[in-house]
Amino acid sequence: MRLPQSRYLVILALLTAHGYGIACYAAQQSSDLEQSICGLKEPFVFWLWSSAAGEPGTAPLTQVANIEDVAITSSDDRILRGYKLNSPHTRYGRGIPRGYLLVAQGNAMLADQIITRFDQFAGLGYDVYIFDYRGYGRSEGKRRLKAILDDYREIIQQLDTQPYQSRAFYGMSFGGVVLLDALRHHTGEMTVVIDSTPSRLSGYGCPTAHDPVNNLPQETDNLLVIAGAKDQVVKPGASRELLELAEDRGAFVQREPAWGHPFMDGHTQQRLQSVRQFLLGE
Repeated sequence: MRLPQSRYLVILALLTAHGYGIACYAAQQSSDLEQSICGLKEPFVFWLWSSAAGEPGTAPLTQVANIEDVAITSSDDRILRGYKLNSPHTRYGRGIPRGYLLVAQGNAMLADQIITRFDQFAGLGYDVYIFDYRGYGRSEGKRRLKAILDDYREIIQQLDTQPYQSRAFYGMSFGGVVLLDALRHHTGEMTVVIDSTPSRLSGYGCPTAHDPVNNLPQETDNLLVIAGAKDQVVKPGASRELLELAEDRGAFVQREPAWGHPFMDGHTQQRLQSVRQFLLGE
């Protein structure tokens, strides 16, 4: 039976409106985390940094020994992709690593650019994880502070469901902001290195709740904070308040007169040696 054209148009309009309403609702639900919380400049600033990070390499890193692709789906259904550098199973028997190391890089870096530099940690029995931030590299979504911070709470939560004996975290530059914020939602034993991280983001219009100085834990005997006097990205004045507060609370603080910004200053090996010695208790 053929419907009259007028009735057909009414039904089509209702279906279209219903579908549009569902799409709008879904879009609203999925975009709540991707709202700017640092003012109108936030999308542009993240675009600048992500442009500096570049594009992922064309050669698949999974061809490198012990590296595998990993992915986590966020609460708003964005796929966050990264790499896992597996520890050699022969060192600790029966394929059980000592623990995991989660690296949060600077916001002008991608996971594939630095994952292989952490092979020494894998060699000492740690599975190493590095993810591209939301909207960077191979990860989906819009680059927004609120979303990225939430992503790392989820990443840590999911890693903690696995039978690792110990947990280690290394955040450099923006990655230090991310980890200090995320780790305040997690308890238990851990060791943490925060490297070349600014004291505050609120000077750029972000909520003070996300300032690293406001997320520094009270108990800091498991924390090392590093800063280089020649850092031209996060200059000494920008990190001074965080270092002084960390020192007052009993954290280990390492000031290096010859160092600049991580992976940009020619001191990467010395820096990673300091990180390794602290995180792994060498």
